[in-house]
Amino acid sequence: MEEDNAAAALNSIVTEFHSYEDFLDSQITSLDLYYLEDEELARHLVELGYRGSGEVLKREEFETRKAAAEASRLNKRSQRQTLASTGKELKDNFLKALAKREEANRSARMTSIIFIRDHNAQGQEISGYIDYSHRLKFEDFEPYFSGKKRLLPRSTDLSFYNWETQISTSNASANYQVIAENSTGLLFKNKRDRKILNVDPKAYPGDNSSRTPLQSDLYTQVVIYDHITRRKT
Repeated sequence: MEEDNAAAALNSIVTEFHSYEDFLDSQITSLDLYYLEDEELARHLVELGYRGSGEVLKREEFETRKAAAEASRLNKRSQRQTLASTGKELKDNFLKALAKREEANRSARMTSIIFIRDHNAQGQEISGYIDYSHRLKFEDFEPYFSGKKRLLPRSTDLSFYNWETQISTSNASANYQVIAENSTGLLFKNKRDRKILNVDPKAYPGDNSSRTPLQSDLYTQVVIYDHITRRKT
């Protein structure tokens, strides 16, 4: 507990002062300057612990902690800028599930496939499989998380079917190859680890894969298939 408190105190110092010189100056009194008559000497004595009433902090440790704090700040800012779901008030289960998976899909630790069945703007029933990671790279998802747009399958996604026109398409993505000519139904082969993801609800989804049906107020049917790519060591 004492170590945690000490670390917190040092981090507070790093945050408060722009430079190490500013920190040293905060420890110097007007009386010190009166007797020493040398600001640099006063700073040196503070650094050595002979003057000052606060924490003794070496320049190297200050600069190391300052760099770490700045890196953390930039990383958080970058993440806020990158994640479209950040700061959004999400009420629907589907949007919450997408937000939970967004960072992992952007960093390629996970490649999720989203199955959606609903109606398009013309009232036609459509369904399809969407490579979430692939879409995130080429499309702004902020409107989806904000509720301004609805995420629907397209003819350019992994798989698309219009139940009224009976138009059917399938396309490979950056992450998956589509295996359509298969007796057991539609299969997706991950291009990175070559594992097969089976979307048949009655079948085992495959190694490192999982199937999550979701109850959504926004869509007729939603299922998310998550695949964790096993990294080679």
